[in-house]
Amino acid sequence: ARQILLARLGLSGQERLRAATALVVGCGALGTHQADLLVRAGVGVLRIADRDVVERVNLHRQVLFDEDDLAAGLPKAEAAARKLRRINPGVVVDARVMDVRAFNVEALVEGADVVLDATDNFESRYLLNDVCVKLGIPFIYGGVIETQGMTLAILPGQTPCLRCLFPEPPPPGALPTCDTVGILPTLPAVIAARQVTEALKCLVDRASVCPDLVQLDLWENSFRSLKVAREPGCPCCSQGRYDFLSVDGAAWVTTLCGRMAVQITPAKESRLDLSRLASALGAAGQVTDNGLLLRFRPSESPGKELLIFPDGRVVVKGTTDEALARGLYARFLGG
Repeated sequence: ARQILLARLGLSGQERLRAATALVVGCGALGTHQADLLVRAGVGVLRIADRDVVERVNLHRQVLFDEDDLAAGLPKAEAAARKLRRINPGVVVDARVMDVRAFNVEALVEGADVVLDATDNFESRYLLNDVCVKLGIPFIYGGVIETQGMTLAILPGQTPCLRCLFPEPPPPGALPTCDTVGILPTLPAVIAARQVTEALKCLVDRASVCPDLVQLDLWENSFRSLKVAREPGCPCCSQGRYDFLSVDGAAWVTTLCGRMAVQITPAKESRLDLSRLASALGAAGQVTDNGLLLRFRPSESPGKELLIFPDGRVVVKGTTDEALARGLYARFLGG
């Protein structure tokens, strides 16, 4: 009712929101705030994709999770969906427990009217940029670190894309992470609110979308709005090359920010029988099956835990050594 009173939105705008599908990729600090705001705004369908499970350190800034989710060992997407359906039962919440990769990203974004970035790594952002430009779907980029954040609304064919501004991802270790410099808990709320505002504009009135790269520092009270332009030589939006959509033949191995963990994702999508696997692993350690994932603690590797998802993805906790993580994966899953 309060939105319909807004002259810039009105009843017709609210009806557009009700008919729209929004996709939030990532369900951490940014994603939980984004999802909460979108559901309360009355978007018709909210799709959430996330690869991770709820951890105690998340509760500092990820507003849809609590101690009960932690105790249940729930995947973030599922835990968030359960909360969101209670907030607004009129919104269809589609939770996807998955790692977004080149081989599955187009199916994920199919039918979405806007995509919001809530990821924690540049590879995923460039992948989303590629698929959104290719399919002509608005993409709302956002990033947070320490006390600083930035946003950029990307309208394919009209505004610069991510590769216009940053042609290539930074090399590993080139930028700080939440594990090395931390993050102010109020920052994701501010950046997510800006992203959702631009997403609502995309769904209701694209002419009002801010075309600038907005940067701010909450602690220093600084705010900058930078004019940006499309790059004529951009390999993505100018040349139509979607380099990050190319599927390689190797598994992805990623050290997770602030988690003392390594994620291993198979090159090809698969479907595991968790019940059967739990039985097989029982002789080698402690196994917990909550119906959504397995938690496996190998007897011969104290301090290590494998979170095994139905799509074959594994998060090896207790190490940042990718070689060690690969070894544990190969030892217990044969890959």
